[in-house]
Formats: sequence, C-alpha cells, structure tokens
Amino acid sequence: MDKKLLGIYLNDHLAGSTAGIELVRRACNQNQGSELGRFLAELTMQIESDRRTLQRIMDDLGVRRDHAKVAGGWMLEKAGRLKLNGQLRGYSPLSRLVELEGLALGVTGKLAVWKALRLLADDEPALDAAELDRLVDSAEEQQRGLEEHRLAAARGALGAKA
Repeated sequence: MDKKLLGIYLNDHLAGSTAGIELVRRACNQNQGSELGRFLAELTMQIESDRRTLQRIMDDLGVRRDHAKVAGGWMLEKAGRLKLNGQLRGYSPLSRLVELEGLALGVTGKLAVWKALRLLADDEPALDAAELDRLVDSAEEQQRGLEEHRLAAARGALGAKA
C-alpha cells in the first residue's frame, strides 16, 4: 500500500464529501415539507456520518488531512450555486434536478472509495472489511433513492410524462 498516494486519494474524497454535505444541506432546505425534503434530511444525516467515518478511517491509517483540499471542496460547492437555472433569482425545477444529479455523482464517488478501501482491508488491520461492506451497501441504497428522486425531478423540470 502506497501511503502517499492513499493520502492524496482519501483527501480528494474528503474534499468531495465536504462539497456533498454543503450540497445536500442546501437541497434539503429548498425542499422542506415534501417527500424529497424528507429523503434529503435522512440523506444529510447519512452523508455526515459517512464523512465522519472517512475521517476516522484516515486517522486509523495515519493519513493527515489536507485542509486546503477540504476548503477547496467547500468553495467548489459555493461556486456551483452560480450556475444559471432558468431564473434570475431563486430556486427552479432545474435547480432541483441539477442538485440531485450532483448528489448522485457524489454518492458514486463515495461508493468508489469504500470499494477501493475494501480491496485493501484483507491486508490492512486498520480497515474493517465488514464495516466497508456495510458502507458499500448503504451507498448503493443511497444511489437507488437518489435515482428515484432524480427521475421525478427530471419529469418536473423537463416536462416529461410519467
């Protein structure tokens, strides 16, 4: 196991999780009181927990956190808010769709890191194979939920028939 490359890889994912938390919180706030809002509230808690798990795994592996990358992930999410959404101000149906697609990409990245770490678990005592299997299953469930809501948002934003 190449600790230097692993450190870069895990810090990239930590930065991504920072952006993901900011994005899911914003999407949750914009969709309160709806089925999507309830799903996003639960997803927010899961993503926050997954981020803490990633941080603990990094600590267990002796990987130092790159605070500049984490700050970059935070700034990237803020910059993403400047994307035009078909309205000069406010939240539009396209905003919802783009946010859900961004979250789906983030969860795909999270699934990738759990699977990559699982490959190392048999030879690395600091990694718990059973925990990583559970994290993979959880990320796959998150993907399924996001896809269901993403398709509903696409219908709403793009005028597709059900």
